[in-house]
Amino acid sequence: MPGPDDARNWSALQMWLGECGAMIDPSGLIQVATPQGQEVARPGDWIVLSVSGDFHVARVRGLAFDA
Repeated sequence: MPGPDDARNWSALQMWLGECGAMIDPSGLIQVATPQGQEVARPGDWIVLSVSGDFHVARVRGLAFDA
């Protein structure tokens, strides 16, 4: 997920997700249609397209990364 101020990559993400994704608010949250239902992805999460064509939201919990 791009940061909230990264307009270029937000545009690319929205095109890639198509109707399976919807921006929730300008803070960088996006709702993604997954096989388990609607999930909210936040900056730092990964949105993965599986071989079956389904999107999944992946998170790394409890780990901090330096840029």
